[in-house]
Order: sequence, then C-alpha cells, then structure tokens
Amino acid sequence: MKKYLVISAIGQDRPGIVNELSRAILDGGCNIEDSRMTVLGGEFALILMISGSWNAIGKIEAMALALGKKLGLAIIARPTDERAPRPSMVPYAVDVVSIDHPGIVHKVAEFFSIRGINVEDLSTWTYPAAHTGTPMFSLTMTVSVPADLHIGRLRDEFIDFCDELNVDATLEPARPG
Repeated sequence: MKKYLVISAIGQDRPGIVNELSRAILDGGCNIEDSRMTVLGGEFALILMISGSWNAIGKIEAMALALGKKLGLAIIARPTDERAPRPSMVPYAVDVVSIDHPGIVHKVAEFFSIRGINVEDLSTWTYPAAHTGTPMFSLTMTVSVPADLHIGRLRDEFIDFCDELNVDATLEPARPG
C-alpha cells in the first residue's frame, strides 16, 4: 500500500539542488508524485509529495534533517494521505493583472474564501510594464468551485469585484494538462 510524505524545503539557490534531492528520494525507494519548485530572490523553495512503501517513506522522513544539512536546505517532512476525489468541485482558472499595490492577493483570496471556494494553486509575480516601467502585478490561480454554485452569478460578482479593485481579470474553466 502506498504511503505519502510532503516535503518542503528552502535554501540558498545553487545549481544541482533538484538533482541531489531527487537522487536521495529515488535512492530511498520513493517516487515524486507532485511538486512545485521555484527561485524567489536568491532562495530556492520547493514543496513536493512523494510516495513509497511504509518503510521507504519512513526512511526518507528519518533522514530529512541530515539531508537538509547536507544540501544546505531547511527541510520539513510531514506524512499525508492521498487526496480524496472531489467530484462535486469544478476547477476554474483565475488570472489577474494590475498596477502593483499591496493587498491584491489578500483581497482576491478573501473573495473566494467567503464563498466557500478553495484556492488549489496560486502564483504571483511582478514586472515592469513595457515602455513605461510601471510596476505591474500578475496572479494566476486555480480554484475549486462547488458544482452547485451558479457560475454565471459568481462570474458577475467577480467582475464587479475586480472593477472595484481596479484590476483586469478572467475566470474560466480550467483546462487539463
């Protein structure tokens, strides 16, 4: 029976971190099921879910601290379960672009939270606008919308909300893949 472990790690970015970490997971008899990795500033950050036998997962969990020291990473490992199917939820993609200002992530997250809509994935970044150099902000997220929620009403509320926030946004069914 498969067991699962979520590992998060952060440390100074350098070439080879993914190679070394994935080698340790493979050598420990586990498989990377899902992962997100990025460089933020000068720091490398990752979160991943691995699977393996009870024994293999225990081995990786037990060596997490030593592996972190060896790789120069702060590592946290936590057992988890496979996510249960959620047939009553429909994935939607949200994209927001605006002039950068504090509070955008919070306000967008709050909009969905008060409607019982879960944020499944979220990425943000800033960049200078072409020609003017104005600081711009972009947010991309996937949310799980309850299947019984009236999507037309949700979309109208979201567009009104975005107009008040003075941001451009879309809310569309998420495409697989």
